[in-house]
Amino acid sequence: MRLLIVAATMIAVVGCLAGCGGGPKIVPVSGVVLIDGQPLTKGSVQVMPAGFRAASGTIGPDGRFTLTTNEDNDGCVTGTHPVRVVGNENVGPSDIRWLAPKKYASPGESDVTVTIDGPTKDLKIELTWAGGKPFIEKGSAGGKE
Repeated sequence: MRLLIVAATMIAVVGCLAGCGGGPKIVPVSGVVLIDGQPLTKGSVQVMPAGFRAASGTIGPDGRFTLTTNEDNDGCVTGTHPVRVVGNENVGPSDIRWLAPKKYASPGESDVTVTIDGPTKDLKIELTWAGGKPFIEKGSAGGKE
């Protein structure tokens, strides 16, 4: 009888630990960043939930990224969140080539949001130059983000 009580208690504790987590739900998220329909080939993405740690990922040469919040590739908190995309590269000791407009590097200016409602491998973040094009900013590599 005592063994049965111990076993039942252990099952209850394990069940509570698995299902009683107090934090927001994090789900696996990966996708692609496009600029004017083409993959952004370098940079980083941050999804910025209010009141919780941002999820971030590095953009590969094919435009793809995988988000990390707490552990490698664990994903992002569910909900609708602002997005920050920094698309640039150093091209000299103090020069930066911007591969996406600088406005996307600031979540307050970018007006880009994503809705994460479950695990996905197909999140699409679409940016535009709106008639602009990549440019080199002289003397600013020290401030690269």
